[in-house]
Amino acid sequence: MVTPHTLTREQVRELDRLAVEEFGMPGIILMENAGGACAREAVDMLGGAAGKTVAVFCGRGNNGGDGFVIARHLFNRGADVCVVLTAATEELLKEDSDASTNLNTIVKMRLPLTEILVEEGIDNAVKDSKDADLLVDALLGTGITGELRGVFRPLIEALNALKKPVLAVDLPSGLDSDTGAVLGSALRCKRTVTFAGVKRGFLNPEAAPYTGEVKVADIGIPRSLIEEKVAGWRQEG
Repeated sequence: MVTPHTLTREQVRELDRLAVEEFGMPGIILMENAGGACAREAVDMLGGAAGKTVAVFCGRGNNGGDGFVIARHLFNRGADVCVVLTAATEELLKEDSDASTNLNTIVKMRLPLTEILVEEGIDNAVKDSKDADLLVDALLGTGITGELRGVFRPLIEALNALKKPVLAVDLPSGLDSDTGAVLGSALRCKRTVTFAGVKRGFLNPEAAPYTGEVKVADIGIPRSLIEEKVAGWRQEG
């Protein structure tokens, strides 16, 4: 078993960039692999997907794109899946992005989709999730720094109040990837599936109540690339 490396947000971005630009891996393949890995962990947490109810909370970026993939996989495995999106669906569909491509698929699959664009929309979206067997956190990725803005802080606080098991995609929303600090509020997750390596912030003991059990998923970034870059970063100090 390969020991997972500890990575900063910039290092993760560099690995993703090199995988795409130098190794010819389309970003949508990395997204598919990430979402598929998370879906498998979700099935494990549920003890099987068939007949279970899952609410997938998605932002507009790549983290949200992973969430759309997760929703598709869980639906195909027999779960009752709803998606909550913190962006305008029609606007996101106009983008030329991997997340947009995967959103288009779940729209065509006619999965239930709710938008939260203003704080007033939070109560209804969360109320619809109160009976879910599992919540999936695909709201915010590693790039978030500084205090949460917009709907995110009240949404996270409302989800925490449900006291439902949560699976975090890459890291819990509201947690700083590099420091493990809570950016005003963060989701308390039962399990976190993180990609390429353990995020540096997870080493902060204060992050543990938010990450829960951490699992590192292989999303297809070549191991030789990871090992070469990590060795170089270590030499740089």
